[in-house]
Amino acid sequence: MHRAGFVNIVGNPNVGKSTLMNALVGERISIITSKSQTTRHRIMGIVNGDDFQIVYSDTPGVLKPNYRLQESMLEASQSALTDADVLLYVTDTVETYDKNADFLEKAKQSGAPIFLIINKIDLNSSQTELEELVQKWSEVLPGAKIFPVCAKEKFGMDLLLENLKEMLPENPAYFEKDAMTDRPARFFVTEIIREKILQLYEKEIPYSVEVVVEQFKENDSMIRIHAAIIAERDSQKGILIGKGGAMLKKVGSAARADIETFFEKKVYLELFVRVEKDWRNRDRQLKQFGYNLSNN
Repeated sequence: MHRAGFVNIVGNPNVGKSTLMNALVGERISIITSKSQTTRHRIMGIVNGDDFQIVYSDTPGVLKPNYRLQESMLEASQSALTDADVLLYVTDTVETYDKNADFLEKAKQSGAPIFLIINKIDLNSSQTELEELVQKWSEVLPGAKIFPVCAKEKFGMDLLLENLKEMLPENPAYFEKDAMTDRPARFFVTEIIREKILQLYEKEIPYSVEVVVEQFKENDSMIRIHAAIIAERDSQKGILIGKGGAMLKKVGSAARADIETFFEKKVYLELFVRVEKDWRNRDRQLKQFGYNLSNN
């Protein structure tokens, strides 16, 4: 008997969904920063065993969209409610129960079994408070299995995995058994570069840029990558480059080191910045950058 299924990770921003995804997959699939709205796409990570395959999906944090890019992010989160064999609804020890109640209600109505993940329990001050939290969530989501975890320290992952395997339907594998993700190599290059931008720049800059790999050439010894950082305004371009190109060099150096680790190969990375005005609200650009948009 072989089990296989889709386990979709959903929840509000900044509760640790991407950290949980990476801990479950055992690889660095999703980028992680302390800033909200880090994840923009639905990203799959695949875990294989002799008799099972779990296809995890990390999704953007649920938010009220202010522009077309965020509408695409919300659609990615909502689509995860419709095709899950198991839903992992992630919260943490400080989030209130009524935050984004509409989305929580949609999760309850999805029909999929729900595992409620209480993340960041290392920040909880006492066992009593944690027990009270579990009790409250059992009232909010009756029937859900509740798992207190610390994804950052990988605490609780083994128990969660065993329970997930039991919930998977009998199916053949959906992907090749050596597959780690459904995304191509270029995608992870763009995500690593975008992660460094999130870490190195403040205010609106990280949310106003996109990264596009325009050249990816690989041989036995090296990968050569040319990537463009897309800004919305000319003033952002200057900030991204920095005085004498210092900031752009900093991004490139940090990104190259992580890309080399990811691919286990020497990397030559060339970055440049160009402006595409108001790209976050333009459907044509968003589709070119790989975002799915409804016609609403």
